[in-house]
Amino acid sequence: MPITRAYEEIIDFIAAGVRSSDVVAFRPSAESKARVADLIYREKTNGLSAEETAELHHYLQLEHLMRLAKARARAHLAHE
Repeated sequence: MPITRAYEEIIDFIAAGVRSSDVVAFRPSAESKARVADLIYREKTNGLSAEETAELHHYLQLEHLMRLAKARARAHLAHE
């Protein structure tokens, strides 16, 4: 299931041990990017099922979390 893959990417990334520079450099996989793009396109054109809408919202929450983490990581790097 695609949403599990997105969460697993973040979990694996964190579990591997990260430095602030790793957080700043993190990018989602091509598969995750393609899935989100597909969901957004279909949301705007044909609409999504309730499950797909929930999946898209989860992706957006993950993106928000990573944006906050990257901002904090940049602040840490600026003070090093």
